[in-house]
Amino acid sequence: MAPKDPETPGFASLGLTPSLVLAVTALGYEEPTPIQREAIPFLLAGRDVLGQAGTGTGKTAAFVLPLLQRLAKEGGKKGTTRGFILVPTRELAMQVAEATHKYAKGQNLAIVPVYGGAPMDLQIRSLRRGADIVVATPGRAIDHLKRGTLSLASVQVLVLDEGDEMLDMGFADDLEAILEQTPEGKQTALFAATFPKRLQGIAAKHLDNPARVTIAAEKQAVGKLPKVRQTAYIVARPQKMQALDRILEFEDPQSAIVFCRTRLEVEEVTETLQAHGYGAQAIHGGMLQKQRDRVMGLFRSQKADILVATDVAARGLDIEHVSHVFNFDVPLSPEVYVHRIGRTGRAGREGVAITIVDPRQSRLMRNIESLTRQKVDIAALPTTADLRARRVTATVDGLRATIAKGEFKELRGVVETLAQEFDVVDIAAAALAMIDDSGRSGAPAPAEAAPARFERPGSSDARAERPRPQRPERFGILHIGAGANAGIRPGDLVGAISGETGLESSLLGRIKIDDEESYVEVPESKMRDIVAALRATKIRGQKVPVAPFDAGAPRKDARR
Repeated sequence: MAPKDPETPGFASLGLTPSLVLAVTALGYEEPTPIQREAIPFLLAGRDVLGQAGTGTGKTAAFVLPLLQRLAKEGGKKGTTRGFILVPTRELAMQVAEATHKYAKGQNLAIVPVYGGAPMDLQIRSLRRGADIVVATPGRAIDHLKRGTLSLASVQVLVLDEGDEMLDMGFADDLEAILEQTPEGKQTALFAATFPKRLQGIAAKHLDNPARVTIAAEKQAVGKLPKVRQTAYIVARPQKMQALDRILEFEDPQSAIVFCRTRLEVEEVTETLQAHGYGAQAIHGGMLQKQRDRVMGLFRSQKADILVATDVAARGLDIEHVSHVFNFDVPLSPEVYVHRIGRTGRAGREGVAITIVDPRQSRLMRNIESLTRQKVDIAALPTTADLRARRVTATVDGLRATIAKGEFKELRGVVETLAQEFDVVDIAAAALAMIDDSGRSGAPAPAEAAPARFERPGSSDARAERPRPQRPERFGILHIGAGANAGIRPGDLVGAISGETGLESSLLGRIKIDDEESYVEVPESKMRDIVAALRATKIRGQKVPVAPFDAGAPRKDARR
């Protein structure tokens, strides 16, 4: 048994204010990454920092959290640009601005991203309204400086993120021009994966006695990776849960780990998978050790077939029967990716590693390929035809196994009787068609009928060892006048319907939760009873409008 990792200090130990610690933990992050542990104390002490770390190591929080703490402490005129973050690409500008918004929740700070390819007039209006923190690409920053719509005269904290890439993209002169317009006495942090001579010259000129922080990349020897089939699916963030659902049905894993970045994500993914009929269990650092031991006991004994986990909670796992590892999000670093996929492909077995990639995270995947020196195949999501072919294949495999066992002698007489009327091949084909029909929900297939709108429930229909409930012939759509903004989750809807009506959750169809409303496919014959029961109760402690969905009514159509 491998020795346990030593306890790593949490965010509270870095010197951050309680409000910032609360903001980070509320987002579900369990512990600081190495670059955060090393850089944050220096930045909080007011030092300039020269940080060497690759993309995806958690640099954003490493510089944003101290920046927010300094702005709150030192104050300044509201709406004046006091924090300025320079990044090489528009995609990174959007990501950093989004993360800064989340960390700054409750601080009443205006955070404005400015980058090329977006309307200039919109950015000008945002800047004129006041921007406490600006996240910019060099080219667009120069444009605004020349127009006089951006002033850096009051900047207290300057961050240059991925400085080496900015030089590679030809922004050296722009960097010098921007830096010349920032005031003396500001705090400066420069982060890069490599430090070419030109970047070292910029650092020597513009940073004052910087603290040096280096996070060494972990070297991976060729051929040392487990025998793993690696696949990635490019999926927009709002459709990730639906994509995971479909991939799980297609892959039909024997035993899988789904890795998420945060505790909140773990809880949401687990709850949705449970609502869809999977035997999923959550494990993260916020659980008591007794709870974690219980979950691991279920997973080791294969009483739970999917473990949804954060990296911290999954440390030291050594379970040979794991057939699949799913990355619900691209890992923060290539090293983490290698550690994750090492959970499958044990004991000489072939494993499968599947990553769901937001289009904006493609650079992280390139870093992973560079470290592992292995190509990650980009695949298209399984179509309805693919899923049906997969079910047929599984049925044929099940038939072969049953024939080999010979456990069907009492049914031979039925076939012999039918053979007097029909061809034996037709009888067998009809039996297969009945099996296939009983495995389908009766609702329209998600790919053609409701692309990126509904989440398809139910575990893989190919699991011969699991009894399939009899699904209703017709579904109606139930409309609930509350959604994600009210905290509604799939488990809340399933629990309310099952709890109030006694209807088995397996008889429910697909679920779609929008910001302000939700939709559930329910047996048409039970619609009236379900509506009456839900109108008489509360969902997540609140009364909500409930009615059969009217496709002709002027509200959002879940089927579009």
